[in-house]
Amino acid sequence: MGSPEGRPLTSAANAVAWAATAGRVLMDFALPPACAACERLLDDGEPGLVCGRCWARLAVLPSPQCDRCGHPNIRERCAWCDLLPPYVRAVRSVTWMHTGTGGAIVHALKYGGWHAIAAEMAQRMSRVPWPIDVLEERAAVVPVPLSSSRLRERGFNQSERLAAEIASRWRVPVRDDVLERTRATRTQTRLTPEERLANVSGAFSVRPASRALLRNAHVVLVDDVVTTAATLNACAAALLAGGARIVSYLTFGRAPASGDR
Repeated sequence: MGSPEGRPLTSAANAVAWAATAGRVLMDFALPPACAACERLLDDGEPGLVCGRCWARLAVLPSPQCDRCGHPNIRERCAWCDLLPPYVRAVRSVTWMHTGTGGAIVHALKYGGWHAIAAEMAQRMSRVPWPIDVLEERAAVVPVPLSSSRLRERGFNQSERLAAEIASRWRVPVRDDVLERTRATRTQTRLTPEERLANVSGAFSVRPASRALLRNAHVVLVDDVVTTAATLNACAAALLAGGARIVSYLTFGRAPASGDR
């Protein structure tokens, strides 16, 4: 190998050149040139792990939405609110999961190993509109905890990653030490609504050391997806029993409800 002037490179220069090449290879490995959601090659200079086309094809929940539960297609009354206990103030989600690219993005985060997508998802989650009292009162962000066995299997908790990013943007504390699972539960994916409720009933509790921090607080629970709200409701019940005054929910994805068009 020669220098631009035609002189042979020294061993030190060879080492520098090799290190630069190795660095580029490692960067390509860590940040692949393909979209983590659709596997299309990213355009030159395209930031992040998910391409602009996939973000543009999110099936964002349309307006008008219920002021409380954030569900669209409001008619005379909101049936989705019936899923929520009275101490849940508001619920917000970014995108539908049954259409568009939301499902592929969540899958890449949870099962594809692309942890950094949490920052891109949280950027959009942190911008959803809330009632003014939620904006003024939210005291902490709390992620939905995983069981220890699921955490070992997956290696990380996607809700913790999302909650940390959201809390940073909102400038409120993230408390991943508040809630714990008291028992392992089955995955909710293939369960009926009734089975979902039974599966997570009593599955969460507040750690005793966190009770003083929760007293009379309005906290925001964060998860990746909400379907029937069974898991979030079980967490909210534990938070209320632990001293919280009121709870709101924030998720990236939302499954359609019965009767949605």
